[in-house]
Amino acid sequence: MKTINGGSAVPGGYYLSKTNWEFFPVEKDGQRLPGPASEHYVKVPMAAVFLVMPVLGGLMVVFLPFIGLAMTAHAAVRPLANVFRKNAEDLAATVTPGWAPGAAHFTGQAPAEKGEGEKAAGGEPAADCMIDELASEIESKRKS
Repeated sequence: MKTINGGSAVPGGYYLSKTNWEFFPVEKDGQRLPGPASEHYVKVPMAAVFLVMPVLGGLMVVFLPFIGLAMTAHAAVRPLANVFRKNAEDLAATVTPGWAPGAAHFTGQAPAEKGEGEKAAGGEPAADCMIDELASEIESKRKS
């Protein structure tokens, strides 16, 4: 089957659009097919048109009630789904941890001042005194 692009001048006859399965009649030779050049058509013989058109019409009659039911169900379920989606988004925003991987946590803030109870008698922090005591103990054991 020869494929013809949209906008082409064609001889008279019936042409089937491959994108939307619609028949386009061309009355006179030299008329152009509708649509852009990206749309493709196939020339259909007259006998095939008389066989295919009633079949397509019958399929529409058979499936139209199912299409209506599907559209009604979709219209009924969509608001309910939106409620659950909104609640899920709110819950996800609530339980999202404050920690963000890859974020810089060294912001340059000064460390908090130590309380007075944590300082040794000489005004140095207790941890520094303990380190000094440990260092002197290590030196005394090395000498002995």
